[in-house]
Amino acid sequence: MVVDRETPAASGLLSEEEGMERLRDIRAFFDIPEDRPLNVVGIGAGAWGAVFMAMLEKQYGSLDPQRKLINVVIWRREGKTITTEVAAQLLETINSYPDVIRRLRKRGSYIKYVEARMGDRQLTADEILRDGFCANMIHLPLCPLNVVTDLEEAVWNADIVINSLPSTDARGVFERIGTSWKERDPNPEHWPVVISLAKGVECLTDPFPHILTPTSVLHSVTGLPQEKLMYLGGPNIAAEVWDGRYATSRLCGAEKYRKSLAVFLRSPNFVVWDHADVITHEVMGGLKNVYAIGAGIIAAATDRCATSMSVYFSNACSEMVFITHLLSPEPDYLAGPLLADTYVTLLKGRNSWYGEQLGRGLLFVEDGDSVPGKGTIQGVSATAGFYELLSHPSVEVKHPLTGEVVSPIDILPTLSALYKFLSGHDTVDLTPRSPAPFKKNRTGKVPPGLELDREGRVKRALEAVDDFVMAMKDASASDPSESLALSKLSHGEIYNPKLCFAD
Repeated sequence: MVVDRETPAASGLLSEEEGMERLRDIRAFFDIPEDRPLNVVGIGAGAWGAVFMAMLEKQYGSLDPQRKLINVVIWRREGKTITTEVAAQLLETINSYPDVIRRLRKRGSYIKYVEARMGDRQLTADEILRDGFCANMIHLPLCPLNVVTDLEEAVWNADIVINSLPSTDARGVFERIGTSWKERDPNPEHWPVVISLAKGVECLTDPFPHILTPTSVLHSVTGLPQEKLMYLGGPNIAAEVWDGRYATSRLCGAEKYRKSLAVFLRSPNFVVWDHADVITHEVMGGLKNVYAIGAGIIAAATDRCATSMSVYFSNACSEMVFITHLLSPEPDYLAGPLLADTYVTLLKGRNSWYGEQLGRGLLFVEDGDSVPGKGTIQGVSATAGFYELLSHPSVEVKHPLTGEVVSPIDILPTLSALYKFLSGHDTVDLTPRSPAPFKKNRTGKVPPGLELDREGRVKRALEAVDDFVMAMKDASASDPSESLALSKLSHGEIYNPKLCFAD
């Protein structure tokens, strides 16, 4: 049955006159020759990456169908197949939008979705993306996108690259990209500007314990100058942004590029501000995903009790502020866009959703951090990264109240409890009260001989949730902002320059 619904989009577009003026301005800024288009390339096609590129395609690509002024393309790995169950959901979405049905019929593509629904054909993620559907957000159609599956081909002549890969995947992909750019031109000053949408961190111990933020990873593997690396973050839920809901973001980086790019990316319903502080925003981008998992667990355990969730929010924000003071000499305040981004992620992001599924026993930690239809849950690896950094024996800080030298993790009870809940280390027993002892190995899988049926897994998971809730109650016994002396922290007071390594 066809349900008459309107495809999201048009209301949030610039006028044709203003859009063309923006195109001329950005082409002039990058000194693009008249005989070729400005090449904007998306790397990765998760929900936010696909939506971001679809917004650029709809805003600017629609003004230039011959692609003489701008060419918007997106790269994703080929070969990921779509299950029959997902194909059924996808056909249901298609049939909810008459304009999408007409578009697919005009392209001769509608029948393949019927065949996939019947199990007579297998679709791939790159194939449906060309038709305007993201494998991680099948309930909402995008516009058709120009998809390239050859990485080197995609980036060879890029002027602007939008990275939306999870931080865990970016290193390997950008090593290849850096090699490609070096082959084309050995001078990094001639390489593209990269805008990173990625969240998460890498924790390394050589030559000393430190984390790498996504832009630092890209810098280290490509050699791209730091001033050409931007970070864009904000309180954005991909489906809501594409649906035309009003949203804001911050583009952080060197003033040389960020001002002009912020104007180019801005639209009536998607306002882009600019800011100089990359580190605080990237660190917060990773931290909010960590604490969002805990928010989801608390939401499940308390039946979304607003009062209990606000207590958790207070604890999480206090710890996030303390951690950013460790990692940045002059961190931006947890206010405005940073606070809003934290709020919406803890309320309604994929990491919060994941925590809630764990809290209800609908998903299990040992099944891993990749969830069909959702992609990678970035908060899982980020939790491990921050914990390993802040618990390393060589990392110390003066206790903000007593002056005693302690490990940072000792005064961060929420992060510590989250790590214990999610950890796959042999030494961590998540269910001390379970009748049958259970410890996960380093792969996150149940060791041989300790397999549990679903009822046992649910019971064990809910016991772990109870333990987490009790840990959060203990953490709230005193005011977290007072126990961390946040009001007395001055810029640079506890900053350790080695912990967030950029070179």
